[in-house]
Amino acid sequence: MAKRVFDFWVALGALLLFALPMALIALAIRLDSQGPAFFRQQRVGQGGQPFRIHKFRTMVVDAPARGPALTVGDDPRITRVGAWLRRSKLDELPQLIDVLAGDMSLVGPRPELPQYVARYPDALRMKALALKPGITDPASLAFADESALLAAASDPEREYVEVILPRKLGEAIAYAERATLATDLGVIGSTLRLLSRR
Repeated sequence: MAKRVFDFWVALGALLLFALPMALIALAIRLDSQGPAFFRQQRVGQGGQPFRIHKFRTMVVDAPARGPALTVGDDPRITRVGAWLRRSKLDELPQLIDVLAGDMSLVGPRPELPQYVARYPDALRMKALALKPGITDPASLAFADESALLAAASDPEREYVEVILPRKLGEAIAYAERATLATDLGVIGSTLRLLSRR
């Protein structure tokens, strides 16, 4: 209960604080390329329940038809404004809406696409999905440059499925087993320090 109250009020305050910058970002996206300012995509949430995540759109509007689900390095589908949003992680700001709605938490395992959750071992799947997914978590910090790591791989999809995904799964379960409001504050602090260096 304390976590939900904390999430709600921090998300509400952040949305009010960033309302004007978010409006300007949305305008920049619309001026830079054709399509909506927001991107919504189905992810797997707590208990395996699907939900639609909010992000600022960073790719051309028909990106899913032009390539894989993974974003690798300097993906040509990324727009000019999108590249800046991804570097600064500002594309994640609309997820505060998902936190306010109760689909996400500020801190929790990052929500995966259904096709990758389907690869979780049966014995570990529900452990990894025990908590609400979050905007940030220890795995997000460990793989802050995931796109560059994938770009360096000869087969990015295989690298993600066989190397990165299992490590993320392990991080998600470890977090779920020790999560407290204090550990969440530590992850938020580490995330803010990382963003300040970008």
